[in-house]
Amino acid sequence: MQRKLNYVIWIAIPILLILFVIFYFCTKNVENTFTKNLFYMDTYIYIKIENQSKEKAEEAFQHIEQIYQEYHQLADRYQAYDGINNLYTIHYNTDPSETLTLDPRLYQMLTFGKEWYVISNGKIDISMGNIIDVWKQYRTTQTGVPTLEELTLNDTGSIKDIVLLENNQIQNTHPNIDLGAIAKGYATEKVGEYLESIGITNYIINAGGNVKVGTPYQKEKYAIGIEDPNSQSGDIFKVVYGQNISVVTSGGYERYYEYNGQKYHHIIDPDTNMPSNWMKSVTIITKDSSLGDILSTLLFLLPIEEGQEFIKQFDAEAIWYTNEDTIITSEGIEIYEQK
Repeated sequence: MQRKLNYVIWIAIPILLILFVIFYFCTKNVENTFTKNLFYMDTYIYIKIENQSKEKAEEAFQHIEQIYQEYHQLADRYQAYDGINNLYTIHYNTDPSETLTLDPRLYQMLTFGKEWYVISNGKIDISMGNIIDVWKQYRTTQTGVPTLEELTLNDTGSIKDIVLLENNQIQNTHPNIDLGAIAKGYATEKVGEYLESIGITNYIINAGGNVKVGTPYQKEKYAIGIEDPNSQSGDIFKVVYGQNISVVTSGGYERYYEYNGQKYHHIIDPDTNMPSNWMKSVTIITKDSSLGDILSTLLFLLPIEEGQEFIKQFDAEAIWYTNEDTIITSEGIEIYEQK
């Protein structure tokens, strides 16, 4: 009996060792899903990385936070940061120099904004900081609505005041610049480029209505829900499907206030200095998040018919949620409606 027991033990031990080794090497580099929540640019940001080791995901999250933090600081209109010539510095600095040297990333965003002023026939105007500030004050206090006279008195900015020179320099004319239609999409695109550069292709980034996805893990497409502008609880009215795309929505249903039964949101038409009221929201589907961000703002400022024509110039599709609660889509939306 003892000899039989010893025999069983000597057989079992090697088997257990083999099973242990198999288990160890199978789990040593196990690939999982990891998430991270951030808050920059007045926006909650959610990042999901799939099919990666914990070490690589954590390293990526650190770098992603750095990207968002740095773009946040560069585009900040309300706070100065040591060693950074940001939008606040450009407007409020007391530097007697004729020019200021900018971080190349801020210079690129300003260049992008000036280019889109021309493309949009003035509808994308990054020199509207004074008007944006007036509306922000009223939105914060909710005590009334600015008069046309007040808006006219503050409408002193001009795209001509933003003079970009060589070597990342800007003429020191103290323009009040707003990059609200650019910075978030621009930073999100840079995050996507970074992830791709280090071999992370299975990811989701949701930066408050600005969604960018890579290739899904173990399925063909990501399903991306578009928020219903009438919902108070984040319900969705449509789902689009795809990979390596950005889905960006602009609307007046999140940042707004009510006065005398009227809603006043944050997307201001430079032609009227008033909140645009052509629709409740517009969603852009395209490859590039920075393009999606600026197109969604632009189309929100245009009548739907004009937007339908304008979008044809780009590799992008659009979904309009009208004031009458109907849905209008661009011609090629079908490719994103298939699971």
